[in-house]
Amino acid sequence: MSLPNTPATGLRQGDVKLLETPIAQRLLSTPLVARMAYTGRDGAPRLIPVNFLWTGEELVVGAFAGNYKVRDLRTRPDVAVCIDTAEGLPQVLMLRGKVTLAEVDGVLPEYATIQRAGMGDEVGDAYVKAIDKPGLRMVRIGLRPTWVGVLDFQERFPAMTPEPVQAALRGEG
Repeated sequence: MSLPNTPATGLRQGDVKLLETPIAQRLLSTPLVARMAYTGRDGAPRLIPVNFLWTGEELVVGAFAGNYKVRDLRTRPDVAVCIDTAEGLPQVLMLRGKVTLAEVDGVLPEYATIQRAGMGDEVGDAYVKAIDKPGLRMVRIGLRPTWVGVLDFQERFPAMTPEPVQAALRGEG
C-alpha cells in the first residue's frame, strides 16, 4: 500500500524520485551496512548485510564469484534493500528491483572503494592488496531501483500508521 502524498516531498512511496530526497541522499552516501533480501535456490527468503556504493544511478555490491548469493541472484534477481539509522527516530531508505551481475577478474573497483570508505584508506588499501591474488574473480551486483520508499517517522510513516501515533512521534501530543 502506498502512503498518501506528504508535505515533505509530495511523492508517493514507490516513486524513484524519492532517491533525490535529503534522507535518501544522506543514507546512500554514508558508509552504512545495508540489508539485502532475496530468494534462495530453495525458495526460502534470505536477508544478508552488505556494504555498498551508490554511483548516482546504481547501488553496487561486490561479491566473490562462486558464492551462494551470486548463484541465487543469477536464478532470481529480484531484491529488496534497506538502509537505515537507529539513533533517534529512524530514517529508512527502501529499494526494490532486479539486479544485474557482471563477473570480473581481480578486485572489483567499486569493492575497493567500498572497503576504503568503511575501513579508512590505509587499512582498506592493505585489505584490497591482500586479497588481490591471481585467479581472484569477483561479481559486480548492480541495482537500479524501480521502487523507492523513504520513512522518517516525522513526515513519512509506514502505511496505515494511526494518526495519534504519527502526532506523538512528531511531538504534537
